Amino acid sequence: AVKYSGYLEHWDEPFCTNCYSKSPGLMKLGKDITLGGLEIGLMTMKKGEVARFVFTPDYAYGRQGCPPLIPPNATVMFEVEVLDFLDSEESDTFFELTAEQQDTFPLQKVLKVAATEREFGNYLYRKRHFEGAKDRYKRAFSILGRSPSSEAEQCQIDASKLLVLLNLSLTYLKLERPAQALAYGEKALEIDQRNAKALFRCGQACLCMTEYEKARDFLVRAQHVQPFNHDINNELKKLAR
Repeated sequence: AVKYSGYLEHWDEPFCTNCYSKSPGLMKLGKDITLGGLEIGLMTMKKGEVARFVFTPDYAYGRQGCPPLIPPNATVMFEVEVLDFLDSEESDTFFELTAEQQDTFPLQKVLKVAATEREFGNYLYRKRHFEGAKDRYKRAFSILGRSPSSEAEQCQIDASKLLVLLNLSLTYLKLERPAQALAYGEKALEIDQRNAKALFRCGQACLCMTEYEKARDFLVRAQHVQPFNHDINNELKKLAR
């Protein structure tokens, strides 16, 4: 996610910019951002960094330019701010494989791909794009169903699954679909029956569905695990009212 403005020599106004957008979306290097110099420049930057790059024609619009806006052999200057970034290279490679090839992928790489997809979901969730976040979380969950070869591997898979399931439950609550939120919360409890977040999500979902006895059961169990949790106690007060 970047803010950028491109300028021609001796011009005060940019010939292209996305700085008027309140929240620029994610753009993919090589697909949405194809200017050679800009691709190279962005790869040198850190999150939060602001930079100016001057690109000769070979790194910009070439000998032909881009008529009528960009003249031939134009040197251009770009001001760029990196707002956020995600490295999706390994994830993209994985999802281009066949199902059979994915099954032979090393577990550590599968876990890394799942983590990347969850990060994408988290980014979209923070931007309140809940449908997109839900799809990313589901994609992460879809690859975590492989059979482990040891107890240690099962623990690693379960830990990764638990994070995704908790995120799915919360996202479905935001989407006002409490039945699905409850289903994913209960899946999380199958992995860890004393997980306070899972119990809390299930309680919230039941409260939304006006299943008050069930909501109370989940919330009281969550309170036993975390007796001083402000959110859990507030939800119990709401239930009492």
